Amino acid sequence: MMSADHFDLIRPERRAEVRRLLSLTPAEVRQRAAERLIVCSDLEALHRRMAEDIAAEIGAAQGHSLRLILPVGPTGAYPYLVKLIAARQLSLAHCWFFFMDEYCDSEGRVLPPEHPLSFRGTIERLFLAPLRAQGCQIAPERIIFPDQENYQRLPQLIEALGGIQTCYGGIGIHGHLAFNEPEIGVAERSVRRVRLNAFTITMNAIRANIGGNIACFPREAYTLGMREILSAQRIRLYCRNDVGLDWANTVLRLALFGEAGDDFPVTHIRGHDYTIITDEATLASPKYLI
Repeated sequence: MMSADHFDLIRPERRAEVRRLLSLTPAEVRQRAAERLIVCSDLEALHRRMAEDIAAEIGAAQGHSLRLILPVGPTGAYPYLVKLIAARQLSLAHCWFFFMDEYCDSEGRVLPPEHPLSFRGTIERLFLAPLRAQGCQIAPERIIFPDQENYQRLPQLIEALGGIQTCYGGIGIHGHLAFNEPEIGVAERSVRRVRLNAFTITMNAIRANIGGNIACFPREAYTLGMREILSAQRIRLYCRNDVGLDWANTVLRLALFGEAGDDFPVTHIRGHDYTIITDEATLASPKYLI
């Protein structure tokens, strides 16, 4: 397990690049990004778009094995996805869902599903239980979160199944995908146990309805690696602000245009089949350029 704490500082040349990117108007960002960028009107439209994208892929693959990486953030798409699956009577018998990550304690034990921060518990409440209530079943062994029991076997399982068709995900404030924090050589890292850095702990504590309790927030997690994410045939990232803050405006522009570097792991998507979906508020220029 490698700590990300030593790599918190952003390299100096990145600062000048960020200033240049933030000076672009939203219209210039759209023009420069072209087909790599889809802009939704607002956050609800983004969630609906994500649900439609996943449902369409499930529908198109009926009768054929489908392996997807899915996030627990954004989560707003899952109630819409349940409705689409039910309305279209889509079978999930051919699906494998690999969820990106899960928190663990200092002993390496993942949080139990009843814990309010458990990603597995969140997906059970928002997605799996409502699916079952609609009469739609998926075999439990095809719902996979990395944990202390399976994380060393997951790369081989994914390879044996034929690889991932599409990775769906969000983007962290410093460009992490899943819990791939900035660290040297991050693009080559596989499934592993990681230590979360201060950026991630602070942002996730703000968004978790726990009163900003960073003292008790989990410091470690299991994550799929950038190797698994970048090996997917397609990468679809849904970059959005939430909690009333403009925290994702910068990382959106870095994800689209930033020079590839380990200080913002998302920049390693360059050269892959990727699309970023955002909303008007996240595309907007910040009030202040510093």
